[in-house]
Parts: sequence; C-alpha cells; structure tokens
Amino acid sequence: MAKEKFVRNKPHLNIGTIGHIDHGKTTLTAAITKVLSLKGESDFVPFDQIDKAPEEKARGITINVSHVEYETDHRHYAHIDCPGHADYIKNMITGAAQMDGAILVVSAVDGPMPQTREHILLARQVNVPAMIVFLNKIDAVDDPELIDLVEMEVRELLSKYQYPGDEIPVIRGSALKAL
Repeated sequence: MAKEKFVRNKPHLNIGTIGHIDHGKTTLTAAITKVLSLKGESDFVPFDQIDKAPEEKARGITINVSHVEYETDHRHYAHIDCPGHADYIKNMITGAAQMDGAILVVSAVDGPMPQTREHILLARQVNVPAMIVFLNKIDAVDDPELIDLVEMEVRELLSKYQYPGDEIPVIRGSALKAL
C-alpha cells in the first residue's frame, strides 16, 4: 500500500524540552501528546515509546534526542525531547540547535539544578529564540511559598542568560498526573 503524501497545511514549529535529569522532560512530552489525543488533535505517544533505545529503557534516562510530532488546531509541532544527563550534553546541543522555542522543565521539588543552568546557557548560545517554563511536580510540594520561590529562582536564572525572565510564561503542573 502506498504511503499517503504528507501535506503541511499549518505553520510548523520545532520545539523541545530541556532541563535537568529527572525533572520530567520526557513525561511532559508524553503528557502533551496524551492531552492532545483526548482532544482528538494528535496521537498519544507513551513515555516508553519516546525513550526507545534499550539502554534508555534499562537505565530510565534519555540518552539520545527523541522526536515526537503532533498538531493543534493552529500548528504542526516537531517536538525534540533532549537528554538532561550531563554525559549526553552533546546530544542536547544537537537538538537545541534546531529549536524555534524551548520548554524548560524544572522540578518544583528540586528547583534549578546544574543541568538547568547549563541547558539555559546552551539554548542561549545556539540562539533558541523563545522559551517557556513548565514548573513540574507541584503536586509533591505542600508549601505554595516554596513553589513561588522556585519560580523566582528560575526567572532570575533566565534573566542572567539574557532571556526576559520576568515576562516568560511559567506553567505550573504535574506531567505525571496528566498521563
């Protein structure tokens, strides 16, 4: 059977998830596809289908850049899920260099960590023009003031690397709960 010819009829954006290891980048990527699938706009791509390599599954970490595609009513997205582990930073750079925008995933439990800072710096160096923040795992933090403090730290860090920290949207949630 012949494959259908792909027709792009919506604006296309390359976006990606960046941030520290275990802050929920791959979980958020799966959650985005899950929410869009419930709206009938895209296919659900489970967590274990994003990290496909046997070593990734065995170790429970993202090593290679993974690609997931989905659509909304208005746009087509190619989503790049970047590894957070310091040993795989070259793979992150490869993914970030293709991005029109990034979703910085930060755990509300841990706050900004070493790879959070490194990923923001690298995004700036490869000219990722736009960024939003997903403050993840807020369901695991009982103190709202702690969440506010983490958000403030993230905004200061973004400003340090010449992103408009005070203006960047920060979304609070739990990627795992969305699955």
